[in-house]
Amino acid sequence: MAKYRKLGRTSDQRKALLRSQVTSLIYRGRIITTEAKAKEVRKIAEGIIAMGIKEKDNFETVTVTAKVPRKDKDGKRVKEVVDGKRVTVYDEVQKEIRKDMPSRLHARRQMLRVFYPVKEVPVEGKGRKRNTKMINLPNKVFDEIAPKYADRKGGYTRIIKIGQRKGDGALEVVLELI
Repeated sequence: MAKYRKLGRTSDQRKALLRSQVTSLIYRGRIITTEAKAKEVRKIAEGIIAMGIKEKDNFETVTVTAKVPRKDKDGKRVKEVVDGKRVTVYDEVQKEIRKDMPSRLHARRQMLRVFYPVKEVPVEGKGRKRNTKMINLPNKVFDEIAPKYADRKGGYTRIIKIGQRKGDGALEVVLELI
């Protein structure tokens, strides 16, 4: 018996497909796909969530001093003239940051091997390109998903059959986080 389904694709196509579906599942919480794909995506997604649960509290909070550019009332950087050149003025501020322990850093990097980068685009037309922001999916796993499933011993996803697809008759399912 095979350890995985080939899904009628070459290995690079199959890996790309599974990565994109796992990324969508973690980002959106549910996806609609075929039953065979859902069973493969479930294996990967549950492993990632289990990794997130194991490492969710494995960090330390550190206070650091950072240089931040001073801004005026319009949000633009304040500049002053030094030796005939315009130079940005910086202020020093204290920030608290989370520093991952080595095992959590390793888990984060393992997740990043699977996830594709996700950009969130605003719905309104004005400033669509400028106001996009990158979503940090490992942080979402550690901060939102892992605490929700901390007391569960597996079974973080659910497959619900919704019927056959009209075009080719493949059995479609909804794969969602419980």
